[in-house]
Amino acid sequence: MKITICRKEHFNAAHRLHNPAWSDEQNAEVFGLCNNPNFHGHNYELIVKLTGAVNEETGYVYDMKKLSTLVKEEVIDRFDHKNLNLDTEEFRQLNPTAEHIAMVIWNRLREKISQEYELAVTLYETERNFVEYNG
Repeated sequence: MKITICRKEHFNAAHRLHNPAWSDEQNAEVFGLCNNPNFHGHNYELIVKLTGAVNEETGYVYDMKKLSTLVKEEVIDRFDHKNLNLDTEEFRQLNPTAEHIAMVIWNRLREKISQEYELAVTLYETERNFVEYNG
């Protein structure tokens, strides 16, 4: 029997969607206001889901305190109140779209969480726009 546990977190970050190989006109056409050279920000909501078997001794799938600490160290401390384009190594060469941010977060967490757990990351950029990445 498998069950999914979820941890919800929040962080704020600024970014600019921009492809340096394109002209300013093409960037503006594709990314619109998100291509603002002065950047813009989001209040991101993050949901981390782990699916696995319940441990008979603890009753846990995974220790939520341990998951909370891991998300704080690997995501919140790294991205909260940062300009993703300028302040993070992950997005110096990678366009910080919601899709890419979710993939980066998933990869950071996957390195630290045993393969016995299925991992999914849902990232809300706005209340209506969100992505999910399962690896």
